[in-house]
Amino acid sequence: MKIILTQDVKKLGTRGQILEVSDGYARNYLLPKGLAEEANKTRLKEIQEQNLRQEKKKNQEKESAEELKQKLDGQSLEIKVKTGGKDKLFGAVTAKEIADGLHEKFGVEVDKKKIEVGEAIKHLGEFKIKIKIYPSVQAELNLIVSSE
Repeated sequence: MKIILTQDVKKLGTRGQILEVSDGYARNYLLPKGLAEEANKTRLKEIQEQNLRQEKKKNQEKESAEELKQKLDGQSLEIKVKTGGKDKLFGAVTAKEIADGLHEKFGVEVDKKKIEVGEAIKHLGEFKIKIKIYPSVQAELNLIVSSE
């Protein structure tokens, strides 16, 4: 029997997946528990259209990520911070401060979780940071930390 999973089922598949299972397994377990529904022509067509929409959305997201990468890659961002003696900072430069700086300078919203700083930035200087815009798209930025 052909079924469409309505929920993730361990050792079977993920939601929206179309599978061929034995009639007894489908009728006695999957269908009564609401884990799957019987695959008919209209439902299969709906699933295909939904998959096409999702694919189109992913492509649009990737294109916008590529555009953002072009805008940010190789650019410099300067952040001014308060310093103590010998160019040491009071605290550290955080991903949130970098995200705020990107918003101010370039007008782009970047989630602070997508900014890879590496080691904590606790002194003045120039640093390379990576921004994961999309799973396969990454921009590299020069961060200049200077005193106020």
